[in-house]
Amino acid sequence: MRLQDFLYNLHFDIDKISPPDKQVDWEDAPLPYKLYRGLPVIPLSTDVPLSLAAHVSNLKPGLREIGHFLWYVYGLNGLCQTVDQAEQTAKTMQSYRRFVPSGGGLYPNELYVYLKVDDLPAGVYHYDVAHHRLVLLRAGNFDSYLEKSLGNRCEVSTCCGVAFVTTYFWKNFFKYNNFAYRLQGLDAGVLIGQLLEVAKRFGIETGVYFQFLDRAVNHLLGLSEQQESVYAVIPLSVEHAQTWCANGGQTFDSVSAADLCQAINRLEQNHLIRSERVLEYPLLKRMNEASLQESSGTFRQISAEKPAAGEGQQVTLPGAKRLSYDLAAACRNRYSPGMDFVLETVTLTQLSVLLQEAAASFNYRNDLDKIHENPVSRVCLYGCFYSVEGIPDGAYHYDSTAHALCLIRLGDHRFSLQQAMTLPTVNLYQVPLCFHVAGGVDHLQNEFGYRGYRIQQMEAGMLVQRLLLAASALGFGGHPLLGFDASSSDEMYKTAQQGRTSLIEVPVGPYRKSNRLEGGLHG
Repeated sequence: MRLQDFLYNLHFDIDKISPPDKQVDWEDAPLPYKLYRGLPVIPLSTDVPLSLAAHVSNLKPGLREIGHFLWYVYGLNGLCQTVDQAEQTAKTMQSYRRFVPSGGGLYPNELYVYLKVDDLPAGVYHYDVAHHRLVLLRAGNFDSYLEKSLGNRCEVSTCCGVAFVTTYFWKNFFKYNNFAYRLQGLDAGVLIGQLLEVAKRFGIETGVYFQFLDRAVNHLLGLSEQQESVYAVIPLSVEHAQTWCANGGQTFDSVSAADLCQAINRLEQNHLIRSERVLEYPLLKRMNEASLQESSGTFRQISAEKPAAGEGQQVTLPGAKRLSYDLAAACRNRYSPGMDFVLETVTLTQLSVLLQEAAASFNYRNDLDKIHENPVSRVCLYGCFYSVEGIPDGAYHYDSTAHALCLIRLGDHRFSLQQAMTLPTVNLYQVPLCFHVAGGVDHLQNEFGYRGYRIQQMEAGMLVQRLLLAASALGFGGHPLLGFDASSSDEMYKTAQQGRTSLIEVPVGPYRKSNRLEGGLHG
């Protein structure tokens, strides 16, 4: 299959990329986290703060603060037991909860950090989620190596650390087959979105690098690119004067991944993922190979796009201050309601605050936008709203620049939305707000080749996490899902006229929790 056809089918004809006789071997399912064996470990503090209401001063974090930071980004925070009453005999299901959602609860991403903090040897570590500890992979100072891997666009020497978000392909391919490729980018984006929000509360400055020398960074972490690959590199700094994501007009000699890999030895490591029978995933490997960047000369920045002109009636939303909330409480309360949504009227102020917070918090440093510009986001929000005080029921586009809704179609569209679902996992008749995150139908391929697809999916995931946190802070639940017909929603919003397509659907609204046993996993 051509890679271009593969990307098209991922969104518009899923049946063509998954075998019809696919059976999931749950007995041989992989662990939702990677476990290294035989390497030095550093336990992290379990006495985590239970409130993150305010931003802290920009002081260099120590090992204790790094532990708290990592736990709020990706740690195990709760245990949940539910009863599947669909079975003839009631079956208890147990799952471990994190602060970010993941397709099927499989968490295909891993988190690594390069740290230079007090009370800890400088080096590259894996965050062992299962035991809340750091596993030392490679000791030493790698400032110069990482600066070159990023094309000399970041002063890593002034940073206290660098985070790496990776994708371990098998961890959700075993269930979703080739459809896993779409999920992996979104899951990585949700994790990045959480990391950026948590970093603000710890006084840590961040910037997201989507472009880097893949083989060099994978080599530093000791990853096999047939199994796992880095998707994003995120320096962590407490320096306000830090140079981020651009070369400031300077020019540098092009750096190659092959040359950098010769600078440090190869790591031989032993890790456990539990599955004894790992199937092949050739399309995922081909997509990853086609996305790699071998030279810093291939790094690109793109100019700001002009916002699409809104059509139809425009509703200016009431202005509101940025939402002030305890991030820790919002994380704990985040809930995917599924069939637990309860239809209640939403006020226009609540909708305004929700949209404003999601859009405002989405502004972040990255290596895609040209410096000294105020770019329009490459992903945006559409929504079908029902029973919102002050506006007629209908399908809208959110203009974040004007903080206004542009009416596209009047009417109650819940029937159409429900019909477009491939699986009835959510009762959309009980949902007042059904959002769709949309992006360019070309998936940024004109600018970044096949790498553009995963960049787009990550940015979509980042916006989803901001939307979910804002919804949680307002007392709403949000349920990200991909089981919908993108062509139907594109027709609903007339996105073809703007060269966009729907990437993910997020119903949001009041809910009533179902019966379940929950417990926290914190000190």
